[in-house]
Formats: sequence, C-alpha cells, structure tokens
Amino acid sequence: MPSSPQPFSQLDDHGAFLHRHAGPQPADLEAMLEVIGASDLDELIAQTVPAGIHDEALDLPEPRSEVAVLERLRDMLSSNRVLTSLIGRGYHGTITPPVIRRNVLENPAWYTAYTPYQPEISQGRLEALLNYQTVVADLTGLPLANASLLDEGTAAAEAMTMARRATRGTSPVFLVDEQCHPQTIAVVETRAEPLGIEVVRVSGAADVPDTCFGGLLAFPGTDGALRDPRAMADAIHAAGGLVAMVADPLAMVLTASPATLGADIAVGSMQRFGVPMGFGGPHAGFLATRDENARSLPGRLVGLSLDAQGRPALRLALQTREQHIRREKATSNVCTAQVLLAVMAGMYAVWHGADGLRRIAERAHRLASVAAAGFGDAGVEVCNDTWFDTLRVRVPGGARAVAAAAADRGYNLLVVDDDHLGISFDETHGPEAVEAVWSAFGVTAS
Repeated sequence: MPSSPQPFSQLDDHGAFLHRHAGPQPADLEAMLEVIGASDLDELIAQTVPAGIHDEALDLPEPRSEVAVLERLRDMLSSNRVLTSLIGRGYHGTITPPVIRRNVLENPAWYTAYTPYQPEISQGRLEALLNYQTVVADLTGLPLANASLLDEGTAAAEAMTMARRATRGTSPVFLVDEQCHPQTIAVVETRAEPLGIEVVRVSGAADVPDTCFGGLLAFPGTDGALRDPRAMADAIHAAGGLVAMVADPLAMVLTASPATLGADIAVGSMQRFGVPMGFGGPHAGFLATRDENARSLPGRLVGLSLDAQGRPALRLALQTREQHIRREKATSNVCTAQVLLAVMAGMYAVWHGADGLRRIAERAHRLASVAAAGFGDAGVEVCNDTWFDTLRVRVPGGARAVAAAAADRGYNLLVVDDDHLGISFDETHGPEAVEAVWSAFGVTAS
C-alpha cells in the first residue's frame, strides 16, 4: 500500500464514453497521422486550418463519463418545478401505452430504420405506416393520406403549395382562417413569402375575395369553438380554390369529418395520439386529400401492390412525385416524414380501438363541459358557445393574476391577453384539474 497521498485525479473515469463512441482508437490515430505526416492532431490542425481563422482552444472543463453527465443533468432538472399543462394550442398531454413505449418508441428496430425504399425487407414498417394512413383517412373522411410530415405547421404549408399546384390558377391569394393556431399561421406565412404567395387572413365567408387558389380553415378554432366552416368552404370553392382544413384528430372522433365539412385537404398533428409533448416536438403531421389530388400529394405514400408470385405486397407508391426522382420539380422538397411518431400514433389507435378513442374524446369533452358549467354558475364568462375540449374564459384585467394562481396550484393556463385565458383538457386530466382551475378563478366547487 502506498504511504504518500495519492491525487484524486487517479480516480477520474471519463474515458469509457470516448472509447465507445468518439471516433478512432489511439492506434488508428497514430497510423493515420503517420501517413499524413503529422506528429499529433494539433499539428494536423495547424497544417490544414489557416491561422487567420483558427480559434484558440476552448476553455472547457475535463470530460466526464456518461454516467456522471446523466447524474449532473438529473440534479439540474430536479430544480425545475413541473406543472401540468392546460395550455393546448395543438399540444396536449397524452398517455403513451407502455406496450407502445417499450416496443416501438424505445426499440432501435423502429427508431433507427431509414426510409423503406427497399420494400422486400421493409414489409413490417410499411404495414405499420399503412395502418397510420388508414387511421388518418378514417378520421378525416378523405381517402388518401400520406405517411406523415414534420408537424402541423409544415403540413399546413404543404397544403397551401399543394392547392396551388392542383388548381393551376393564376391568383396568388391564399386565405388563412384567423382561428388557426398562431404557430401554424406563422409557418404558412414564412413559406409563402419566397413563393410569391399572398396570404390573406379571414374570419368569415364575407371576407373571401372573388378569386383565390385556396384557403386554410380551422375546426375547432384556436379558441376552442366549433364554428361551422361550411359557408367559408363554399365561398372558397366559388372563388376557384381548394379548401384545406386544420383538424384535431381526437375531436374528429366525435365531430363531423373535414370531408363532410367541405375540405379537399385535411391537415393537423397526431401528437395527442400517444406521442409525448416533448417540449414542443417532434410530432407527426398528417395530410389527407381526395383521390383526384394524388399526383399533387407531398410526402411518402404507402400503397398495396402484388409481388412476383401474385401475393399482396406493400411499397412506396407514386415515387415520381418525390425529390429523389424529380429533384427541384418534386411536389415537396421538405419531404422528411416523422415515421417513428406516425407509427406510434397508428398503434395508439389500434391499442384503444374505435370505442376506446371515443371514450377518451368524450372524457376530454366532459371535463371542459363541467368546467364551463362551474364558470357559468359563478358568473365567469366563457366566450365560446361551443367547444370540444378547450374554453376561452374572460376575466377583465385579471388574466395574469388567475394564471399565476393556477400555477401556484400546479397548472399552466394559456394567457391570451390581459383579459382572456385559454383552458384545454386532455386524457391526462381528471376532476382535480377542474377543481384547481375553479379555485384559481375563485370559483367554489359545488
């Protein structure tokens, strides 16, 4: 045993992560440097990076092991105060069934796989995506759904460019319902600017101009109201445009489908079908349309075919629309799908079945209805006469104070402005959420 004090540096263990994950081994480095003619990596950098742009070494601490880093992150996260979200606006709490979490989300066979362009070895993934497409088609009432897009905003922007292709019209005007979520409107407007598309915000059929190539409507609206969009849809059709509709997949379980309400294209996010909020993403955006728009559809499309023996087989269909073939003439150059999350959403629908989805949707609606009844009894104004799971509540001058009171009780509300709050319920909430919200408003549970 050594008698002299030993430095604690001998106990450092930060090489395991580097050895496992970060590049070549020392012997490999030595062999490559010998061929290059440099004694070490510093000399190699000095030979290749001009001194004028070469920054000095960063003042970084010593590396840590993977376990130590995770422990440090847990310590940092433990200082957060985690609240339950009632904010809504396209992001909802959801319960991921453990069987889906274990066997899909955490399974590298699902989360590392690339685009299934080789169908003979991808039948399982293609079948899962076909299931997702079928779920979207059933919910929207439109027969053709792609294999997902990045998110709701991207899907809405793709619907805009799809409508422009499909109508072949000369009008540069695309209408956007003011009841779309603000982040969705922002993406559409950003995408429209370099394409020379004029985005016009509208709030009703009277705002629809004589000509346009399409419009984006919302059902339900961002304030939670279920306004009948058919008059606006008819006006857009009369102006020569296609109607795209942003829809909530859980609301569609109970309400009329977008197709019934006049939509030619339906878009939205499948997040609340078992995909965690994840600090805002990633989530699977959906897009569905009518058969006559198939050649204008963006994104990947799984279809049923026959193999050489005449047996049913799945493959990616209509690939001539995609950028690996059409390049800059593709229907979309933002063709990345959220396949893992689309598969999760499809499996969520399978896990619960039609009756289970209906129970989840009805419960979210009941929570909002009970909350609204309590507000009404206490004289608190609920602005929307109709709703699925979201209420817009008016408290003149007191919105921020009520939101702070709700936060003290463990719940985040949406502060719309100084006078209005948004409250959105989902499958993770129960009666205690309603009571906490009432309490924040000063309403006594009856």
